[in-house]
Amino acid sequence: MATLWFSLLAAMLIVYVVLDGFDLGAGALHLFVARTDEERKRVLRAIGPFWDGNEVWLLAAGGTMVFAFPRLYAQSFSGFFLPLMVVLWLLMGRGIAIEFRGHLENDVWRTFWDTIFAVSSALLCVFFGAALGNVVRGVPLEGGTFFEPFFTDFRPTGYTGILDWYTTLVGVFALSALSLHGARWLVLKTDGALAERARRAGTVLFAVSLVLVAAISIVTFRVQPWIGERLKAQPLGLAFPVAGFAAFLASAFLSRKGRDAAAFAASSLFLAGLLAATAFGLFPHLLPSSLVGGEGLTIHNAAAPASGLRTALFWWIPGMALVSGYTVFVYRHFAGKS
Repeated sequence: MATLWFSLLAAMLIVYVVLDGFDLGAGALHLFVARTDEERKRVLRAIGPFWDGNEVWLLAAGGTMVFAFPRLYAQSFSGFFLPLMVVLWLLMGRGIAIEFRGHLENDVWRTFWDTIFAVSSALLCVFFGAALGNVVRGVPLEGGTFFEPFFTDFRPTGYTGILDWYTTLVGVFALSALSLHGARWLVLKTDGALAERARRAGTVLFAVSLVLVAAISIVTFRVQPWIGERLKAQPLGLAFPVAGFAAFLASAFLSRKGRDAAAFAASSLFLAGLLAATAFGLFPHLLPSSLVGGEGLTIHNAAAPASGLRTALFWWIPGMALVSGYTVFVYRHFAGKS
């Protein structure tokens, strides 16, 4: 049962990144691709019906973590207290900016909230990427607890902070990859000069992401040797990164051909493949330790009792069926150009 819940939690987080990733990326590009007030309104219309529903997947994943892996929830939320507070403020700032922007017909007012929206979106991409880097690298678990400051000596071993050279690299890559994902979405949902600027931004971001994903793929095996050992033992897991990288290349090819819906789908598959490869490589670890000989959290020592996991499944299935049904309805209802 613990393996099943690990897979379900990973799948929910993947869906969240794919869905909320494009509106975070569109927000990060907001001030660059939209030159006029009308164009900025079009960017907001492109994500308006979706962004709050997308965040439901993050909330649902957090709830799933509570009852499936309560020890992981307790230790990670206390250990990551500082960045979680920052993320909370950024989420609030982003939502408030979307709602408040149109309350006054004043250029200074609108510019202020446009800036809050763009900066909050970009920083959320960086923080979510750094969070993934922390999970891959491990945290200084000692005596069953840990607490990370924002940084220590910028090395990815020992008593680490939230930021070091590795997690910062992953954070920058997340900003680039999600901005690329957002650019693909804006090309799909808008037209005219706005869509063309988004397409050109996608071309630049593709090159940046290509360099960063190659660098991260190399250094990850050094930072977290377990992933290499896992892939050697289960080489079928290589299908995830190979499929993800193929989708990444396909997204650029399809975008050049003007097949925008297919290019966005390929971008989604790239993110899904990348995250699935990470989850596969870490299994059965949930939160490794960065200390030599340290004991991290695994599905074996962090899961709830099997009886509780079986009972929870009967509540999880109808709940997620409702969320999935709502998601499908919204995306079908608001299909087409915004």
